Amino acid sequence: MDLAGLITDPATLASLSHDEAEWAPTGTPRAAYRPQSTEDVQRAVRECAASNVPIVPRGAGTGLSGGANATDGCLVLDLSRMNRIVEIDQDNLVAVVQPGVVNDDLKKAVAAHGLWYPPDPASSPWSTIGGNVATNAGGLCCLKYGVTRDYVLGLEVVLGGPVEYGTKVRLGRRTAKGIAGYDLTSLLVGSEGTLGVITEITLRLRPAPRPAGTVVGAFGSLVEAGRAVALSTRRGLQPVALELIDRACLQAVEDWKHLGIEPDTEAMLLARTETPEDADGLVTAFTDAGAVWTERSTDSAEAEALFAARRLTYPALERLGPLLTEDVCVPRSLVPAMLARIEEIGVRHGVQIATIAHAGDGNLHPLLITPPGDDNARIAAQAAFEDIINEALALGGTVTGEHGVGLLKRDGMVRELGPEVCAVQQAVKHALDPLNLFNPGKA
Repeated sequence: MDLAGLITDPATLASLSHDEAEWAPTGTPRAAYRPQSTEDVQRAVRECAASNVPIVPRGAGTGLSGGANATDGCLVLDLSRMNRIVEIDQDNLVAVVQPGVVNDDLKKAVAAHGLWYPPDPASSPWSTIGGNVATNAGGLCCLKYGVTRDYVLGLEVVLGGPVEYGTKVRLGRRTAKGIAGYDLTSLLVGSEGTLGVITEITLRLRPAPRPAGTVVGAFGSLVEAGRAVALSTRRGLQPVALELIDRACLQAVEDWKHLGIEPDTEAMLLARTETPEDADGLVTAFTDAGAVWTERSTDSAEAEALFAARRLTYPALERLGPLLTEDVCVPRSLVPAMLARIEEIGVRHGVQIATIAHAGDGNLHPLLITPPGDDNARIAAQAAFEDIINEALALGGTVTGEHGVGLLKRDGMVRELGPEVCAVQQAVKHALDPLNLFNPGKA
């Protein structure tokens, strides 16, 4: 390939060849390339098409499903240097960014204009907007304010077919409304780099939010915490966030960061609210569902420490051994049943499972912990992983709420969608990528 600045150093390639999915397979790339403009991406795509070289787009590598993992002989397209905030339009509540912009950097930039970008995955200090778009990332605030797709108005994308590889197109628009043609923007959101390379993103913004209050509830079991979630939903309460974190997660964070949190119950619910009515309603719902204690937090530092613990859970548990991370989502009324099944699966397979969740929208993240170098434990964890997926599907749920299919959830996706829908997806893939160059084997 005739591209200036190709990276071929083995150590650098190894660092760019995988995301954070501990057990997803990783291939050996031919090279990596760090474009700085859309034109650079176009050149790379044309070169790869001419040489029949697969292309694996990559953001910050914070994914948890293997979606950014290299395939043998591919070009890893590292988009992290395309990190410019192109425009912040206060009058129309719009931002235009390149894919390498870090989520929290965008939040800070728009906050200076009195605006807010709501999607806030736990990886927001590191993950990029391009990666968030690729997986339709959610986060803590998605319960009330929606996921990434709800904020993507338009995209600039470098495509393959049905024109020619390297063609730049603009999808969507900047207006608040518009229905001309098929919604190709939404098709690209969540496509995990399998349909083209996103080079610019037009995002919807909101006015800065009102100050949030915090309600905390402690429970004697995960299932009781799940019942509180279901009861809150049944009563029509609308917190900004409603997060679950179990004792193992809290203890791991405290042992690592010493935030002053003393885990004294089996599970905790953390809620952010914008109205006194929702705060009062959550306190009552938690109590009625059997909370050991529940209270409004009047100490902002304490509240931030609790939410910081929620965000730090994954890296804290990683210190204990390799993690296999689930991302199932079930109907909110069935959260208690799913939590009970997760506990039973852990016992049956002898696997330690720590659980965090965007509980308010039914998106559960059981974290399966294995001792380093223990092959039997790894095999047991993988069996438990598949059982959790099967139980989520049995309850009418999905294999992934926000992390993406990547490599780890491909079989589960087929079980969820069925052969007819998978055939439709493959037809779309073939129409837009007839050479199967864009992130092959993913999603």
